[in-house]
Amino acid sequence: MPPLPPIETVPSSNAEERARILDLLFEPCTQLHTLAVESLGENKFRDYAELTGDVARQLQALHNSNLESDQKWLVDILAAHPRLGEKKVDSEQSRKEQAQLNQGGTGEGEKLAELNSTYEQKFPGLRYV
Repeated sequence: MPPLPPIETVPSSNAEERARILDLLFEPCTQLHTLAVESLGENKFRDYAELTGDVARQLQALHNSNLESDQKWLVDILAAHPRLGEKKVDSEQSRKEQAQLNQGGTGEGEKLAELNSTYEQKFPGLRYV
């Protein structure tokens, strides 16, 4: 996984580099880029924990919004994270996480898919805790 640049360089980096930083910290997602890239250029952060906290506040604002478009935007961002056991993932970090899950015996992937489906049926619209 490519290293994160020094935190003090984030505000002066171009929009493409700030999007790459978001992809390393979260999942590649155009909606997240639209939401947070500008903020990363406007604010200085002491560390990456503070930066992710800033993104979390933006996500919380979407969650708290009464606008249907904001709710859909949030769902699209959350949907960028792969389900447990999913084979096709975009980020290196998630590929490593999924590889750890897929080290079990035969049928484990199918069982995870079944559990994901059961969870999503029981809690429609709620994918991640």
